[in-house]
Amino acid sequence: MIEIYYRKHEAPVIDKKTLLSYSQLRLDVCRFGEEKPTCKQCPVHCYRPDYKEQMRQVMRYSGPKMLLYHPILAIKHLIKENKSKKINYDERI
Repeated sequence: MIEIYYRKHEAPVIDKKTLLSYSQLRLDVCRFGEEKPTCKQCPVHCYRPDYKEQMRQVMRYSGPKMLLYHPILAIKHLIKENKSKKINYDERI
């Protein structure tokens, strides 16, 4: 999603490398591990406010385009989001 966003947008507030490494770091230290829900469904918002806003813009722009660029990943993401709605993650916090 970050790649799709930065193809059309010049480094707004946070450059691509910084945002990508920050997002990887957040995923690596996530308390939910492999069972992590989509960010939209996650009870723990682990991004700093400036990164969170930038990532929100990235996802808002890139989300609809994922079906064109990476249809399988987009479908997997939608399935994961649907599954995470059914799981109560508050018990794991």
